[in-house]
Amino acid sequence: MFLSATCLAGVFFTLGVTATSSLDPRWQADTRGNTDPTPTVDKSRFVSTDGANFQVNDSNFRFIGTNAYWLPALNTDEDIDAVLSNISHSNITVVRLWAFNDVSTIPENGTWFQLLANGTTSVNLNETNGLPKLDRPSLQIISMAEKHGIYLLMTLTNNWNPMPHDNITNTTNTPMLRRDVATNNSLPRNSLSSDYGGMDGTYQAEQITQTIIAAFENYTTQIVSRYVNSTSVLSWEIANDPRCNSSIGATPSCNTNTITRWHDRIATKIKSIDPNHLVSSGTQGFFCADCPKIFQRTPAPPAGPSPAANSRRQRKAVPLTNKRILEERKEARKKTRALQIQSQSPSGVKVRGKWVATPTRRQEAVGMGSAFDGSTGVDSEDILNIPNIGFGSFQLFPDQNQYAPDDPNLPAFNNTLQAGLDWIQRHGESSQMFGKPVTLTGFGLVTQDNAPSFVPFNSTVAPFANDQIGNLTSDLGRLPFGVTDQQRDDAYTQWLQQGILSGLGGMIQYQWGQGNLTAVNGTPITPAITENGIVPVQSQNGISPSDGYSIAGVGQEAVQATLQGAAQQFVPDA
Repeated sequence: MFLSATCLAGVFFTLGVTATSSLDPRWQADTRGNTDPTPTVDKSRFVSTDGANFQVNDSNFRFIGTNAYWLPALNTDEDIDAVLSNISHSNITVVRLWAFNDVSTIPENGTWFQLLANGTTSVNLNETNGLPKLDRPSLQIISMAEKHGIYLLMTLTNNWNPMPHDNITNTTNTPMLRRDVATNNSLPRNSLSSDYGGMDGTYQAEQITQTIIAAFENYTTQIVSRYVNSTSVLSWEIANDPRCNSSIGATPSCNTNTITRWHDRIATKIKSIDPNHLVSSGTQGFFCADCPKIFQRTPAPPAGPSPAANSRRQRKAVPLTNKRILEERKEARKKTRALQIQSQSPSGVKVRGKWVATPTRRQEAVGMGSAFDGSTGVDSEDILNIPNIGFGSFQLFPDQNQYAPDDPNLPAFNNTLQAGLDWIQRHGESSQMFGKPVTLTGFGLVTQDNAPSFVPFNSTVAPFANDQIGNLTSDLGRLPFGVTDQQRDDAYTQWLQQGILSGLGGMIQYQWGQGNLTAVNGTPITPAITENGIVPVQSQNGISPSDGYSIAGVGQEAVQATLQGAAQQFVPDA
């Protein structure tokens, strides 16, 4: 039923604990001493679902969101409050963040939630830098979110954690990936989204499969229990990008049923503790149309027309099959070829500027491709049909995944743009087909200006940083990496519009950027080195972490305006 310990990449997401945490003080106040874990509360105040729609206070709720995974790691309450205030002013109503922060040794500075060392796990309950930082009575992230009208999508662990493994191998004798310690070694802990811990770190601490499963369930029980009555929590997201493989290779026995069963187990566990909040997966949204399903479900009756007005036509939602996918790809190529001939232009659809293809994308000329063949172990439709999964989730990162074979009739940027539109539309159809909301929980493109900071999710090295340029191939066609700011803005605008048209429940950009933060050495917000080469102990010139997708600085206003414009199209029900 489950993977061996060598394949906890995407399955066992282990965050165990040995300490006992106190419950959210507001939960205690609400129960007035009652030990019943499910006190009577006003259910309408929590985010719920009605068919393919989210609801709050008995009204439909659609949202534009952003990722600020680093939010709990900021050094002052004032910084956290300022970030949430700025996000709110862009009409953003959902923030996705990491509700985990694991370490193997206790850091001198900075936030950490859990220690994984010597085969044991323990939670940090320190009011200043531990788990209570999320909900301490003085100034809580939870209450600050409520103050600014923001819901929090809380992710319980990460799939990617490329740590040093000291030549450890798994039971199939496959060497594990090693964290690079020769380059980018000056980056402080938590500077990258993969530096907050996760399944691989606990694998090294535990090494025993059943212990790993129990450890994650234990941590999940404690953190979920803290927020049973918090109306600021939108959902518990089981893991970021769960799949068969991660920094540790997957075993041959891992398949889509393995990942689906694991989601069912954890979702059921969460709902038994917290019946008030939704549970979601956090996968990339990969499909496997012809894979055997565990949760067969009759498609929902056809929904009414989309409330959005847009010239782009929406496909009729019909069951997804490999045959259908291949036929649609063939038909799309015919159309672009005809347009190319008609315009007598080799560039096809007109776009602003020029974009060079990224070297990280796999060029799949034939077959279904990894986004559709089940090779990652993810079948998003089967996961969506799990009874305790409240809504579907998917991500869109063309710099790191390929969602369809490139159309030779289109330039590279058009292929990227169109692949994103089709990916969003397919997930909108999935929502219609199965009668549950579906949300785009992370989307982004790396720009040429941000390329030096770009670090793939399963890495700690920026391949286009100055100290890495010499290691690239001599193929100048690969440089520069990334899109222009204008192309990013065009893509974001069209993707958001497609999401609105396709009836997505929400769309969450990756990632928010923020300057003028309190910087402290040894934390994700590190002071900038002075002209004299001195690193101050503390300063106010800090900037939020970025792995290449941050919108801080150049182009920030344009992206925020794009997000704000999309948010304004979600008019509340009368």
